[in-house]
Amino acid sequence: MAPEPVSKTNAEHYVWGGKCDGWHLVKNSQLSVIQECMPPGAAELRHYHEKAQQFFYVLSGEAAMEVGGRLIKVGTGQGIHIPPGLAHQMKNDSEQDLHFLVISQPPSHGDRVAVPSEKA
Repeated sequence: MAPEPVSKTNAEHYVWGGKCDGWHLVKNSQLSVIQECMPPGAAELRHYHEKAQQFFYVLSGEAAMEVGGRLIKVGTGQGIHIPPGLAHQMKNDSEQDLHFLVISQPPSHGDRVAVPSEKA
């Protein structure tokens, strides 16, 4: 079977955090590629992954990524790699929607460990 183009219009959709959207562009046992939209003021819980490495790539907007107690701004056209075991938290402190890709290898679902927030 030949591959077919995938986008938000035909990908599996889910809502997380009560107000953020995600679309599974690739979802298999080896790789996860998700396009997400985070509205202004939204944030994920601070956590790390025991096995998964992740790469966050900002399509539009600006992410505030807290990594190990340090706040890193990631703008449109920029990305950040988070290795396994490194606590992180993405926030949208801006006035506009944040659109980004999160690529996880292996997939991060079921591999998340919550940790207390640090001041960043």
